[in-house]
Amino acid sequence: MDSLIQIAAAFPELFNLLAELEGKIHVGLAGLGAGLGIGLVGAKAAEATGRNPGAFKNIMAISIIFAALAEGLIFIAIFLG
Repeated sequence: MDSLIQIAAAFPELFNLLAELEGKIHVGLAGLGAGLGIGLVGAKAAEATGRNPGAFKNIMAISIIFAALAEGLIFIAIFLG
């Protein structure tokens, strides 16, 4: 524990930088999750439309709703961060 305090005293800028980066990690992870979620929604919507082209309007409406829900996660992370 004492060695960590000595390192912090020797490199205060490094610890300030690490503390600042740590606060932004959740925004990056939320962006990753939103990107994966929207990609999965798009892939499954394309697959469902290929199987049943007549239900295109319903599939598109549902996929837009779920893409918006997935995108909402990043906005929550940005505002809380």
